[in-house]
Amino acid sequence: MSDAPERWTQATVYADMWVDPADDPRNSEGTSPDGELATLQEYIKDYRLTLRMKCEGLDPEQLARRSVPPSTMSLLGLVRHLAEVERDWRNWVRPDDPAPKLYGPRDSDFDGAVGEQSVVDGAFADLAREQAATDAVVAAYPDLGTRVGHDGLAIRELLVHRVEEYARHCGHADLLRECIDGRVGQ
Repeated sequence: MSDAPERWTQATVYADMWVDPADDPRNSEGTSPDGELATLQEYIKDYRLTLRMKCEGLDPEQLARRSVPPSTMSLLGLVRHLAEVERDWRNWVRPDDPAPKLYGPRDSDFDGAVGEQSVVDGAFADLAREQAATDAVVAAYPDLGTRVGHDGLAIRELLVHRVEEYARHCGHADLLRECIDGRVGQ
């Protein structure tokens, strides 16, 4: 016997989906967004939503459950990490007015991800606030070629990096969720 949960999906149409297409809030009917900026924003929105979906229906202990030793990665840690990363991205754009770390020194975002409801609530509130703040800063630069910060980072590069960061961590979230309760799907 194994302690591993049985794999399952809520989807009934496609076995590799998280939910049925008609119930997937990430799916938008019609054509794709027009233009590079709208496309990048759509990908960021969808990956943010994917992370939230992977966390839905879990209690604080499950959200804080670590992957495999010695890793400190957990779904709750990913939420806290991405809140911290959103803040860091703003600091790249506005390095002369840096916001302090949310959770403390390196890896505190993961180390402090404990299975308490107040920590879960705080992490999701932090993530929503930091996402909105970063979105507002980036919105001030509609020209994707605009270079910002001390390193002259192009806004385009920042947006692509945001897509990459969320996509990578959503892959981690897939595996973490499957280990917690066996639920699979993209």
